[in-house]
Amino acid sequence: MTVHQQAAEARVAAIELAAATRAEKDAALLLMAERLVERTDDIVAANAVDTGNARDGGQPESMIDRLTLTPERVAAMADGLRQLAALPDPVGDVVRGSTLANGLELRQVRVPFGVVGIVYEGRPNVTADAAGICLKSGNAALLRGSGSAMSSNAAIVSVLRKAIADSGLPANAVQLLDASTRDSVKELMRARGLVDVLIPRGGASLIKTVVEESTVPVIETGVGNCHVYVDEAADLEKALGVVLNSKTQRLSTCNTAESLLVHSALSESFLPLVIEELINAGVTIHGDPRAAAFDGVVPATAEDWGKEYLSADISLAVVDSLDDALDHIRRFGTGHTEAIVSESTTAVRRFAARVDAAAVMINASTRFTDGGEFGFGAEIGISTQKLHARGPMGLPELTSTKYIVTGNGHTR
Repeated sequence: MTVHQQAAEARVAAIELAAATRAEKDAALLLMAERLVERTDDIVAANAVDTGNARDGGQPESMIDRLTLTPERVAAMADGLRQLAALPDPVGDVVRGSTLANGLELRQVRVPFGVVGIVYEGRPNVTADAAGICLKSGNAALLRGSGSAMSSNAAIVSVLRKAIADSGLPANAVQLLDASTRDSVKELMRARGLVDVLIPRGGASLIKTVVEESTVPVIETGVGNCHVYVDEAADLEKALGVVLNSKTQRLSTCNTAESLLVHSALSESFLPLVIEELINAGVTIHGDPRAAAFDGVVPATAEDWGKEYLSADISLAVVDSLDDALDHIRRFGTGHTEAIVSESTTAVRRFAARVDAAAVMINASTRFTDGGEFGFGAEIGISTQKLHARGPMGLPELTSTKYIVTGNGHTR
């Protein structure tokens, strides 16, 4: 079946989903979770095929770990679906409403997008997450995972589709696209009129390709060259904790800090300390000339400043002022998350007002930019663009709106 045929079937399913009640959608989500647990052995066995192929292909262990599904990880996928079922349904929420001077009643209400295409890499747990969040928000999902996870994704989607059908909703609410070649991505990007929005989740190359080549509207997500700026007025104990957590708590996520900026006034008090602690944590530091003067720091290249490492590496620059830090971030930031550590209200306000990012952290780790951490319960990704949605995209961000106008024989 072609992508266009699948998209056409998704549009039919989307019409039914848009009218589904919260009770119907939640019942489907709970059954999806139950069936995932019941079929854990089958899913893990399918995943073993993918991880075996990855090892045979010489993939690094970090990539294999992202690909691997264990019974515990399958259980976590099921828990994610249960948590979605417990969240409020955004569909039908009134964004704003009023009675106009002529007596017309005006309401702007949330409605599903319709058909959402999601292109993603690596982690097969995204398959269940994406399917669930689309269903809860009333959208049909076209899922295009990576070729490295084909067996895992096929097993997961087979379970989910059967559960959705058994719950009384259309199975075509969730469909998996062929990942054996790149043709399906190309077709998906050209399915304008059938697919309402496309969300790429993955590395910079994937996102760049989808944004530049798609005729379907795209919500850009995820690439994160996140900075932590340690101001001259920082509490040094707080600063050290924020830097280490931002960089080392998890290396391969888009909200991990990739760049550290330290005010030159802290060259003697803080800089040696943070360098030592990062190196002790196994982080390779790529520093500017002032930072590279310290033992263990590697001289940075021009490419280091804009790099999303997704590894135990960080760039480090010494700056002479808050404005220098802001200039550096403007040049090399990706609009994801920027953090400042400072006890100065003036510095904090200036940073928050002038930095251009989806999230600004004040005396807090960059790792908090996350739908779960923000209390949204779930997210489909972190939008780094400025139209429609910005930052962690929860259920409301997977809806559009329409105006409902009620009159009593009104004519203009």
